[in-house]
Amino acid sequence: MHWDRLICDKRFGLEDYHDAKRGLRSDFQRDYDRLVFSSPFRRLQNKTQVFPLPGSIFVHNRLTHSMEVSCVGRSLANEISGMLRDKYSGEPWCNKIDDMGDVVAAACLAHDLGNPPFGHSGEKAISTFFSEGAGSILEKELTASQWNDLIHFEGNANAFRLLTHRFNGRRPGGFAMTYSTLASIVKYPYESSLAADANKFGFFTSEKDDFIKVAEELGMLARPGENGEVRYTRHPLVYIVEAADDICYEVMDIEDAHKLRILMTHEVIDLFLGFFDDNRRDRMLHIMEHVDDPNEKISYLRSCVIGTLVNKCADTFVSHEDEILRGEFSGTLLDNIPALEREGYNRCSALSWDKIYKASDVVDIELAGNRIITFLMEKLIHAVRFPQLNYSRLLLSKVPQQYDTSSPTLFGKIQAAIDHISGMTDVYALDLYRKLNGMSLPAV
Repeated sequence: MHWDRLICDKRFGLEDYHDAKRGLRSDFQRDYDRLVFSSPFRRLQNKTQVFPLPGSIFVHNRLTHSMEVSCVGRSLANEISGMLRDKYSGEPWCNKIDDMGDVVAAACLAHDLGNPPFGHSGEKAISTFFSEGAGSILEKELTASQWNDLIHFEGNANAFRLLTHRFNGRRPGGFAMTYSTLASIVKYPYESSLAADANKFGFFTSEKDDFIKVAEELGMLARPGENGEVRYTRHPLVYIVEAADDICYEVMDIEDAHKLRILMTHEVIDLFLGFFDDNRRDRMLHIMEHVDDPNEKISYLRSCVIGTLVNKCADTFVSHEDEILRGEFSGTLLDNIPALEREGYNRCSALSWDKIYKASDVVDIELAGNRIITFLMEKLIHAVRFPQLNYSRLLLSKVPQQYDTSSPTLFGKIQAAIDHISGMTDVYALDLYRKLNGMSLPAV
C-alpha cells in the first residue's frame, strides 16, 4: 500500500463533486466537525461505556470516551507523521502525511457511533436474539450471508453502515465522509462469514459493495478468503485508531473504578507505576508528595501512562511501517511495544477483567440491557414482519421515518428495526421498554 493513495479526501457519495483544492479547513477537518455536530454523536452522551449512567460520580460515557480517544489518536498520529515526514520529504505527495492527525481524530470520534445502548452487552443482546432467541426462526427466510450478519452483529460494522447508508430522506453517501476516514474505522476489513467465534467483522452484506469501493480506491490489499469471501488488509491508520481506543478504555476505566472505590488508591498507584523504570518512578513519587488529593494523584499518573504508551506506539508504528504497508504486521501496536510498557498494559487488562468488568453494578447493567434490548427486538421485528396488525401499526408509528420499515425485503425490514434500536440512548430504550410494558404512561 502507498500513502499517496491511502490518504484520500474524496467524499463517499459525492465523488462527482470532488475538488482537490484546499481551503482553510482540510476535508478531514470537515469530517471531524461534521461528526461533532451530528445527532448520532450527541446521543453517545447517554450511552453506557462501562459503569451505570448517570450517577453521583461522573464516569465516562460513550461521548467522553470518544472525545478522549480522538485526542489521544491525534497525538499518536502526529507523532508518527512527524517521524515519517523526513522519510518521505522528497515525494511530491509528502504533504499528505501531515493529514494523518486529522484523519485519525475524525475516525476516533466515529469509531463507536454504531454501538447500541448498554455497552457491549447491547451488541451481544442483538446477536443472540437471532442465534439463541425468538429470531432464530428467521434463519430459513434469509441468505447465509444475511444470517451471518445478524448472529454476529458488530458495532464496528454498524458504524460503517451508519456513516455510508442512505437512510430515507438523506443525501447519497450518508454522512459523505472522506474515503480515508471511513476506512480508518474498519478494524476488521472482512465480511461476516469470516467472523467465526470472535463476532468481529467490518461491514454488513448491504454495505459490502460500498466497502469494496472504498478499499479499491485507497489501494488496500485484497486477501480473499478460502471460498472467495471479501477480505482486505487493514488501512494502516486503523492501527492508530485501535491503539488510541485501547489506551483510553483501559486506563480510563481504571481511573473511573478508582473514583467509584472499586479499586483502592494504593492499588492503582502500584499498577500505573509499573509502566516506568526505577529512575522515572522515583521522580513521579517525589512529585506526588506535593499532592494530597488521591484523585489528583491518579490523574497525574494516568496522564504519564497515556503519554508513555503514545510514544511507544508511535515508535512501534514507524519501525514496523514497511510490514504494515505490506499487510504483514501481526497483532496490535500495543502487542509490539517494549516489554516494560507491554507488561504494564497487560497487568491493567488482567485487573480490569478481574475487578471491573465483573463488578456488581456493571453486571447489573448487562443484565438489564440484555432484557430491554431483547424485548424491543421481539416487538419491533414482529411489527415489521406483520405490519397489518393493529399493535404493529401503533408501534411502527413511533419509528422515525428515516428507517425503512416497509422495505421490500425481509432483511431490509430487520435492518430498519436494528438501525432504530442501535441508535437509541440508554434512557430512551428504558423509557420505551417501560411504555410498551404498560409500566409508564403519559401524564393526563
